[in-house]
Amino acid sequence: MMPAAARNDNAPPAASSASARLSSRAVVAILIIGVAVVVLAVHWPALSARAIFMDDHQYLSQNPLVQNPSLAAAVRFLVEFFHPSTVGGYYQPLAMISLMLDHAMGGNEANLRPFHRTSLLLHAANTALVIVVLYQLFRRPWPAAFVGLLFGIHPLTVESIPWVGERKTLLSAFFALWSLVLYLRYIHDARARRKDRVLFWASAVAYVLAVMSKPTSLPLPALMLLLDYWPLGRLKRRTIAEKTPLFVLAGIFALITLVSQARTSVVRLPADSAVFRIPLILCHNIIFYLYNTFWPAHLAAYYPFPEPLALSNRMVLAGVVGTVVLIPLLLLTLRWTRAFLTGWLFFFVAIFPVIGVIGFMGAIAADRFAYLPLLGLLLPLTWLLDRAWGGPPAAAAFPWRRAAVGLLVLAVAIPETLATRRYLGYWQDRVQLYQHIVNLYPSDAAMRNGLGYALHLAGRDDEAIRECSEALKLRPNYADARINLGIALARKGRLDEAIAQYVEVLRYRPDYADVHVNLGAAYFAKGRVPEATIEFQEALRLRPNHMLARHNLAEMLVQQRRYAEAAAEYAKVLQLYPDHAPTHARLGVVLAAQGRLDEALREFREALRINPRDPDALAGLNALRSGRP
Repeated sequence: MMPAAARNDNAPPAASSASARLSSRAVVAILIIGVAVVVLAVHWPALSARAIFMDDHQYLSQNPLVQNPSLAAAVRFLVEFFHPSTVGGYYQPLAMISLMLDHAMGGNEANLRPFHRTSLLLHAANTALVIVVLYQLFRRPWPAAFVGLLFGIHPLTVESIPWVGERKTLLSAFFALWSLVLYLRYIHDARARRKDRVLFWASAVAYVLAVMSKPTSLPLPALMLLLDYWPLGRLKRRTIAEKTPLFVLAGIFALITLVSQARTSVVRLPADSAVFRIPLILCHNIIFYLYNTFWPAHLAAYYPFPEPLALSNRMVLAGVVGTVVLIPLLLLTLRWTRAFLTGWLFFFVAIFPVIGVIGFMGAIAADRFAYLPLLGLLLPLTWLLDRAWGGPPAAAAFPWRRAAVGLLVLAVAIPETLATRRYLGYWQDRVQLYQHIVNLYPSDAAMRNGLGYALHLAGRDDEAIRECSEALKLRPNYADARINLGIALARKGRLDEAIAQYVEVLRYRPDYADVHVNLGAAYFAKGRVPEATIEFQEALRLRPNHMLARHNLAEMLVQQRRYAEAAAEYAKVLQLYPDHAPTHARLGVVLAAQGRLDEALREFREALRINPRDPDALAGLNALRSGRP
């Protein structure tokens, strides 16, 4: 009788365990929905943000593939591994396709809401995935949800939502988190080895999608090893070997990233820097990111390099001293737990590609770089809340401890919410955003120049001239500031002064195609047609795919009634960008002017197929129907 009794006693706990797992998953689902609603509410002002920042023009306003969505455009994004043709920088096809789809749904520079809507939904989804990852690691619904909430509303996550070009950060994190979710499921699933391998390869696919969105996800296989070390406790030779395919993929995409970045933008390798520069940058950024995480009071979309980058600068000195103190403290905590060292290592490894060892931008740090690495700092926090949360709620002490945990999270969440809302306010307007950064860093020439250009776009050219002039005082050979000064002067009708600025830039940057285009436009406005022609042709010699240069050359030819030559220039544009509606429309205009009405009608219809609201195509089609060529 005893064996039978033993079997009967074992049955209910098994059923109870299954029921508990089901109940726990239901709680997680409800908590995820609740946290997602809060995150959406806190970040809701991002939907009305109108700021266009730094390189957004490459991703939106001056990107013909994004502005003319098509399957052919998507294929170009995917196959241009080593030399992206429409955006300077690394291979990021999925981010570009994502922006293209938002443009197809009505997004443009005058209506950014479709872009922000997708980004906000991605951030809410990423918050949910963070909760799932933390729950898979610690098996505590409430601590995972609390920490996920603090991530979702943290001010450091703001930047990637209203900044159009930073869709790549959100999309890459989305796929990277899915890769971690699938990997953890692969570890915990003990039902069938074949199914386990399916989950592993699904995790690998998600990893590939992450690095195709933004290559900052490259360290993900190393992050998995850190999770194997703690809290999973499964780091062995076998678990290292199983990730070999992921490390091979990481090597391939690292090569693609370096080559594409070097060919289309800037790469500064450690060997190009002074001997102490890299250690100083590392120490500065280690403490800088931790400081901004725990005290996000003065966030900005741009952080210039400290001047000087030496121990005489208090920020650099604080970074060195802080790092020297931090590392031994983390090692000391190993006497009690692996949580703090592993969490910090996770953060450091995740942010390492953009921490400054390899230089590719003019800023020393960026909030967006901390988006996914923040997960590392969440790990020890979740562990602490898990320990504070305690065991079964029946124990008398636990309700008080849990109430204290909830109040603590609330005490952190409220200031986070206020700081996030305040920071989102700066993104409501381009001038306001740049002015905020200039207020924090008044001696930075790049942001002075950005403010000047923003003021020019707002029609405030006198102020724009003042800011660009101030930028040139800070950095006399700053080409972009001199170009923007020239643009503002030209709109004020001060063409000779504008021409002088462009000529000065070309004195030390003769290969700057955009300046040749601006100079040609200024010459043409002065009626100096031969000089204008030379400048447009020089721009095209430097950059044969320069759409604006070829358009300006074509428009100048139209003004001179040289219609056949203008038509040839438009045709060359269409060879590169066959779905560019404005070019089809302008080609139709010049064909109609030559009496080639059937060909003109075909071009107008093609333009309207691509963009049913193209004004030149509508006007040209109406003119043909009314019998006016």
